[in-house]
Amino acid sequence: MVDMKILMLGWELPPHNSGGLGVACLNLSRALAKQGADIDFIVPYTAKHEKIDFMNVLSAMPIDPLLRFGGAYDSEHVSERLIPTTLTKSNAISIREIQEKYCDFVEKYLMEFKPDVVHAHDWLTFEAGILAKKNFGIPLIAHVHATEYDRSGMNGGNSLVHDIEKEALMLADKIFAVSEITKRIIHEKYGIPLDKIEVAYNSLDEDFIRSAYKFDESEYSYVEKLKNLGYTVISTVGRFTIQKGLWHFMRAAKKALEKNPKLIFIFAGDGEERNELIEQAANLGISKNVLFTGFIRGKQLRDIYSISDIFVMSSVSEPFGLTALEAAHHGDVLIITKQSGVSEVLHSALRYDYWDEERLADQIVSVAKSVALKETLKNEIKSEYLKISWDDVAKKCMKAYNGVKKHKRKS
Repeated sequence: MVDMKILMLGWELPPHNSGGLGVACLNLSRALAKQGADIDFIVPYTAKHEKIDFMNVLSAMPIDPLLRFGGAYDSEHVSERLIPTTLTKSNAISIREIQEKYCDFVEKYLMEFKPDVVHAHDWLTFEAGILAKKNFGIPLIAHVHATEYDRSGMNGGNSLVHDIEKEALMLADKIFAVSEITKRIIHEKYGIPLDKIEVAYNSLDEDFIRSAYKFDESEYSYVEKLKNLGYTVISTVGRFTIQKGLWHFMRAAKKALEKNPKLIFIFAGDGEERNELIEQAANLGISKNVLFTGFIRGKQLRDIYSISDIFVMSSVSEPFGLTALEAAHHGDVLIITKQSGVSEVLHSALRYDYWDEERLADQIVSVAKSVALKETLKNEIKSEYLKISWDDVAKKCMKAYNGVKKHKRKS
């Protein structure tokens, strides 16, 4: 058993997560615990994590976990004051204020405990990681699941967030990137040496494999009836932001429907572009073929994967894309952008450039009309996503922990 104390800094953990970041943190931590790591994981909210018994989950603030969803991924509005159902207007706070209190909690923690390594996930916790490195001399591992360039669709983004990312990446003893694409962005945009950055691909959520699940067709009886009439179901899951390229996807849907009217498109998720996407579907004249589910998780999410024939990831810049692995696990054919990190490990997925609406439309139509193509793609991709594992990521992390720990002893 390895004697290694890790302070893990994250912004969310299932079931209180709004995206793949929490899923990745959970699975990585579980795999590290199997390797013998003793982990304290700090989140900014207070909530129960009853299924987590392999590490200590510490709450930095007595706030509802839903509060930090308002700006956790929308870095454009980090200073806007947020009002959850559990607070009043008079004590509403912003993401920046939550980050400040998060740092205060980490500082108090480090005054009492001395972990071997601090492992910080994305910009939301990077300032706390910087504090640990500067003020306490604790080795810092920076884990990049997405950069501000990704979140802004490669269109600049929030300068404050860029500054936080750059300082943390410069100070970090080691950086993990979830794909070669992300590694290249870190190197080119922030000037970080390539030998400081290691790629550690995400893997499938263990809970997806282990948990009991049965698709209930009655939940989507309307869609099932359409499938029985020969319709093909195409879905996408995620946040409705500029990063996800959904405007291009919607226009591709229009082009595909012109060639094959028996298509149904499901947009599962929510976000700032929701109303504009609904309006876009109406303006394109395809509203009757487009369904919006709103934000989903758990069984509802798995139901979408199960009822779908094709899953599309249309992101302008996607560091990895865990939803693609989840969809593949449920038997969906994958069509993903070349700008997604998951395309580096799933070679049997159909790929296209996010802006190439004509190619996406043609790929959708081709899969819809060919049962043989559909079955071939489904079978080949299964052998690919099962090759990557969280255990491999944990081994890379433990090697890095031991490396920076030895360096600390020498300094």
